[in-house]
Amino acid sequence: MKKVFLLFAIVAVMLSCKDDKGSGIDAIQDDQTITAQEGKTLKQSDGLIAIKGEFIYYADAAVLKTTTKMYGVVIDEKMQELQSQVKAFKKEDTDMIPVTVRGRLFKKSPSEEGWEDKIEIKEILKVSAPSPDANDVIKIGNK
Repeated sequence: MKKVFLLFAIVAVMLSCKDDKGSGIDAIQDDQTITAQEGKTLKQSDGLIAIKGEFIYYADAAVLKTTTKMYGVVIDEKMQELQSQVKAFKKEDTDMIPVTVRGRLFKKSPSEEGWEDKIEIKEILKVSAPSPDANDVIKIGNK
């Protein structure tokens, strides 16, 4: 009887385990439209993803760097709005500023130059000052 109960418990545990494939921050949603699902708000069902990273716009190129990936940012009105908010925190043109944005992720077309993964910013959630402890800038030159 104990063997049957043990076998039953093992089968129940195996069936109850989920196969989480994760929807990490760097997951690409290949231009799929997500329909509203029960229990989700409209904002959660709009197909956009929130990304936290460091933003830089320099010489007609905009980049959002996360801990694992770099995204080319589509240069449009929202990106220009983000750039104007970021300017307040920059000491130099090459400073990267921490931001949190919501946007649409997609792959670039093969004929385009730039980063393979791109983001079109739809909403700016947060712009914050860079950490004063971050010492990741290398300057070359004479004093």
